[in-house]
This record gives sequence, structure tokens and C-alpha cells, in this order.
Amino acid sequence: MIYWAIKPDASSVLVAAYMALKTFSSDKEMVQEKTAQLLRDIFGTPFRPVTLIPAWLTPTVVALTTGIYTDRAFDRLPILADALQDAGCDNDDILAHCRGDGPHVRGCWVVDALLAKE
Repeated sequence: MIYWAIKPDASSVLVAAYMALKTFSSDKEMVQEKTAQLLRDIFGTPFRPVTLIPAWLTPTVVALTTGIYTDRAFDRLPILADALQDAGCDNDDILAHCRGDGPHVRGCWVVDALLAKE
């Protein structure tokens, strides 16, 4: 387990995860795949930028997103996907990301976008 003296940014978490994977595994392909999964969680798909529609930011969506971020409760992302869909979101990238296996970490591009974090 990693303990942070200060609040880490997404890139610090990514580097720490990569170093931990590299240190404890000799499986180079697994290390590369897990690192790629973390990159996709934090930065999303750079080839298809996503536009958020303000109508999607219902009180339910905002409350769920805030709870996920605050509690680091990424297991709630599928529930967020349902709430977004109920709010009219039909963006496959967003919905698939929320329903995907992850891994999901603080810095997740969907959560950060919904909370207008940079």
C-alpha cells in the first residue's frame, strides 16, 4: 500500500502504480497492459474528445459523482452510468467507461469531467 504525504495528482499515481507493478512482476506484458488501463481511466480516449451536455448534470448525477469522488467508491460507476442514461446521456464512451471493469482511480476522466475538475 502507498501512503501519500500530500494529495497526489493523477500522473503521480500512474507513476507509482507503474513502478509498483514493475517491481513486483516480471511479466512485462501485464505491466504494460495495467499501465495502459490506468492511462485510459485517467485520460480517456484522446482520439474522440467527449462533450458533456449540461442537461446531464441532474441532481442525482452530481450527487453520485461527488460521492464516487469523495469516497473513492468507483464500484458505483455503473450506477452513475444508469443515472447519466436516465438524464439523456447517449455517449457510448462515457457509458462504456462507467460500466467497464476499470481499474478506476481518482482522476478518472468521466468523474473529473462531470465535476469540472482539471
